[in-house]
Amino acid sequence: METKVQLEMALKDAMKAGDDVRKRTVRMVLAAIRQVEIDRQVKLDEAAVLTIVQKEIKTRKEAVEEARGANRSDIVAATEAEIVVLQAYLPEAMSADELKALVEAAIAEAGAANPADMGKVMKLIMPRVAGRAQGDQVSSAVRELLQK
Repeated sequence: METKVQLEMALKDAMKAGDDVRKRTVRMVLAAIRQVEIDRQVKLDEAAVLTIVQKEIKTRKEAVEEARGANRSDIVAATEAEIVVLQAYLPEAMSADELKALVEAAIAEAGAANPADMGKVMKLIMPRVAGRAQGDQVSSAVRELLQK
């Protein structure tokens, strides 16, 4: 089942159950998805939806760090609860070995030979790892393998 459909069903379930954290979190991510669809005037595919969910998690992680710096434990707890809700909609994270194998295949496919070809490889690999690996992990793996 598509992630967007899962989110819409989860919103209904959260409303029925009175789960405010889940309701608020799912509403925010659905709003972000709809906004991108409106801006681009297209229906997003699964990879794009997962990218938005990852972006929302990243934003919340940054907010947790800022809240910790300001000694706001109430905000930290609420935001971490939202992160847990969002992580349930991402597929299982990719292992380092799986990521390395995909990167090696993308490098061979792109014919990349040096770090200057990193953009070509990233363009190929990012749709393949959507939702399963973060961009910084992928870019560091690509950079490491291209420097060899």
